[in-house]
Amino acid sequence: MNEALPIVLVPGLNCSARLYAEQIPALWPHGAVMVADHRHDDTIPAIARRILASAAPRFALVGLSMGGFIAMEIVKQAPERVRRLALLDTNARADTPERSENRRGLNAMAESGRFGAVIDILFPTFVHRRRHGDAALKAIVRTMAEETGVEAFVRQQNALIDRVDARPYLKSIVCPTLVLVGDGDLLTPPELSQEIVDSIHGAKLVVVPNCGHLSTLEQPEAVNSALLDWLDWT
Repeated sequence: MNEALPIVLVPGLNCSARLYAEQIPALWPHGAVMVADHRHDDTIPAIARRILASAAPRFALVGLSMGGFIAMEIVKQAPERVRRLALLDTNARADTPERSENRRGLNAMAESGRFGAVIDILFPTFVHRRRHGDAALKAIVRTMAEETGVEAFVRQQNALIDRVDARPYLKSIVCPTLVLVGDGDLLTPPELSQEIVDSIHGAKLVVVPNCGHLSTLEQPEAVNSALLDWLDWT
């Protein structure tokens, strides 16, 4: 087994530590686990700097969706500190004009007091089509949104709108890298994960069956298995 490392988990948009509720106990025996707080800044570089300021000198790094964008920026800012990288249900591209316009519309809804309606709009894009009627899963997503709050949600959306294309940097990543995606992920489909794998030397791709964008919640056992294997890579 490899040397134990602290593990930093970065949540996605409008998500809290609950996103990793099933991963924390599985990872804990392999190193102290920290869930990053990404609610206080409105740019990806600033969020990354804040996380680095509170993280251990060296650590393994996991990010899902927006957390993946942040994780790539963390590696860019401090490559010597990130010993292992796991990118879950994410992509390396900048926001498209269409996606940015959609985000601005959701921000306006949230700020006008219709945050609940925003969750109703986003939920079907977050999960596998077979989980659209999953009331328990939707309740978790709604709770995470409440824990995030409108102001932080808007900051996160603005950070995503302004993010830069990370693809030119990927080839410089040298730490062991896992890229995982649900086979039914609508927001960041598997071809975008394959693009990341093709750009990072030695990166490995895991596609999780019957899974949408929130893989850690939808298929926790498969995600845990992949993460535990990743921690043991040499």
